[in-house]
Amino acid sequence: MKKSLIISMLFLVLGLVAQGQSTDYVAENYTKTEYQIPMRDGIKLHTVVYVPKNMDHPTPFLMQRTPYSAGPYGEGKMKTLLGPSPKLMEEGFIFVYQDVRGRWMSEGEFDNMRPTVPHRKKNSKEIDESTDTYDTIEWLLKNIKGHNGKFGQWGISYPGFYAAASLPFAHPALKAVSPQAPIGDFYFDDFHHNGAYFLSYWLATVVFGYQKDGPTDKPWYQMVDAGTKDGYQFFMDMGSLKNADQYYGEDNFFWTQLKENPDYNEFWQERSIIPHLREVKPAVMTVGGWFDAEDLYGPLTIYKTIEENNPGTYNTLVMGPWSHGDWAREIGIQKVSNVYFGDSISTWYQENVEAVFFNHFLKGEGDGNTGLPEAYVFDTGRKEWKSFDTWPTSEAKTTVFYPHANGMLSEEKPNGKAISEFISDPAKPVPYSPDIKLNFTPRKYMADDQRFAARRPDVLVFETDILEKDVTLIGEIMAYLMVSTSETDADWIVKVVDVYPGDTPNHDYVQEGTQMSHYHQMVRSEVIRGRYRESFSEPKPFSPGEITEVPLMLQDVFHTFKKGHKIQIQIQSTWFPLIDRNPQKYVENIFKANEEDFVKATHRVSHDSEKPTRLEVSVLEE
Repeated sequence: MKKSLIISMLFLVLGLVAQGQSTDYVAENYTKTEYQIPMRDGIKLHTVVYVPKNMDHPTPFLMQRTPYSAGPYGEGKMKTLLGPSPKLMEEGFIFVYQDVRGRWMSEGEFDNMRPTVPHRKKNSKEIDESTDTYDTIEWLLKNIKGHNGKFGQWGISYPGFYAAASLPFAHPALKAVSPQAPIGDFYFDDFHHNGAYFLSYWLATVVFGYQKDGPTDKPWYQMVDAGTKDGYQFFMDMGSLKNADQYYGEDNFFWTQLKENPDYNEFWQERSIIPHLREVKPAVMTVGGWFDAEDLYGPLTIYKTIEENNPGTYNTLVMGPWSHGDWAREIGIQKVSNVYFGDSISTWYQENVEAVFFNHFLKGEGDGNTGLPEAYVFDTGRKEWKSFDTWPTSEAKTTVFYPHANGMLSEEKPNGKAISEFISDPAKPVPYSPDIKLNFTPRKYMADDQRFAARRPDVLVFETDILEKDVTLIGEIMAYLMVSTSETDADWIVKVVDVYPGDTPNHDYVQEGTQMSHYHQMVRSEVIRGRYRESFSEPKPFSPGEITEVPLMLQDVFHTFKKGHKIQIQIQSTWFPLIDRNPQKYVENIFKANEEDFVKATHRVSHDSEKPTRLEVSVLEE
C-alpha cells in the first residue's frame, strides 16, 4: 500500500476518533433503505436513503446523484461516511444517494452530460437530469417520514454536474445546492480544453463509454491494460488517435462520440449546462480548487453565469488551494505537487463554510444572511484566505505584460518587429510532467516544477526582473498571441510560472529529487488548438508564414508573486501526453489523422510594436 494512502487513512480514522466517532458511526446512528423510484417515463432509479435513528425533530434531506455508484448495496452494508463531511454527518440529515439513469442499479440508458430539455410541457414524458431530480424529490417527500420539507444537493466532479443540472426548473423544496468541481461543458472541461483533446483522460473513456444490460452492483466495463507505467511511451507507441480503435470498438459509444465530433458542434453544445442557468431559485455555493486539473472551467463559469443571469439569487464561490476534490478529504497537510499550503485547510472549509451554508438554508432562517462572503478565495502565493464582495473584484487594475525577443517580460511594449521562433516536432513532443507515470486522470502537474520544460529548445521562456515588491494577480488572464507557422495548424500553450529565489529552503513535503531553490511553480496554464482561434465550431487552417492573432483565455487565478520572485511565461506547442499531438498539417479530423500527416513545423511568436504578443492580467494593488 502506498505511503500517501496509508497516511490518508490514518488521518481519516484519527479525525473520526477526535470527533468522538468510531468507524462504525454510520451503522450505529443511521438506518439504510434502498428504493427503486419511478420517473415520469416509467424508468426506475436506484436510491439509497440513510435516516437518523434518533430523529427527535424534522430534518432536511441532503442528496448526491452519481454515475459512480450509490453503494454499497444490500442489507447491512453501509457507507463509512455520509454527506460532504464528517461535520454534516453529525448534523443528522437524511442522506440520499442515487445512481443516475443507466448506471449501476438504476434502469435506463446512460447519456454523458444528458442535454437539458429547454422548455417544460405539462404532462410531458421528456426527461433530463433536472426532471429526474424533480421526480426523485417529489417521491421522497411523499414516502419518507420525519423530514422538514427541505432538500439540499451536492456533488463533486461528475456528481457536481448533476448538482448544477438540478437548478433549471428546480423543485420548490430544493433550497440549497453546492456544485463542487462541476463539469460545465465537456468541450472545455475534462476531455477537451479549447478544442484540444485531453489524451490524459483517454483511459477514463472506458468508464463512461459502455451501456450495461440491466441493474448491476458490479462494474460492467474493464480497464485497458496498457502494459506499461510510462504514459509518454504508451501514447507515442500508439501513434495516431485512429489506432486507439484497437482498444475501444464501436460498442464504446463515448469514444465514437469523441472521435466523430472534434468540433464544438450541436452534439457538444446541447450538453452544456451553462446556457440553462437562468431563473435559478435555490441558493448556490459553487466550490473549486485553483489546482484542479479536471474541472476548473466548470466551477468558475457556473458561478459567473448564475451571477450574471440571476441577480436576486444567493450565489457564492469558494476557491481553495486544492486539486480535484481535495476539500472533501483531510490528510492533515494540504499540498499540490511540491507546494505546501498549510494544515487542515479542508476541515476549516467543511466546518466554517460548507456546514454554515447547508445549515442556514436547510435548518435555519434561509434568508441569505449566512455571514459568509460572496467569494472565499485562497491566495496561493501568500497562502491565506481572502474574502470579496464581488468576483472578480473591481479593486484590481488591468495590467499588460509583453514578452520580448531577448527573453524579458515587462510592462514596456517592444520596439520594432522582432520574433522568437522554435521548431515543434510531433515525434518529440514536450512532456507535461517531469514524472514517469500513466495517469487515469492527471493532477499534480498543475503546480509542478517547470524547469524541465524551460530548458527545452521548443519552449519559449520570458520572465521579469526580480520583483521589488509583491505582485498579486487576480481574476482572468487573457493571452493574445501574435504567431505564425510554417505549416497549416498548431496548438498553442501558455503557462504562467512563479520562479522562486535561489535561497528558498525545502520544506518537509518536497518530492524526492526536487529542490525548492529556483523552483518554477506553474500557477496557471491553458491550451488552444489553433484551428479554433476564431470559432470552436468552425475550424480554420493557418496560412503558412502569416502572422495571426490567437486569443487564449486562461482561467481565473489568485496568486501573489512575492518580492524576490520572478513572473515567467512559457509558450510551446506540444504538451504530451496531457493533450494529443497536433499533426501540424491541417486535416479535417485529427482523430483520424494518418502517420504521414505529422510533420515538423517552425513556429514564430511576434514582438511587433504595432501588434505585439501580450498577456492581459488584473493586478490587485495593496
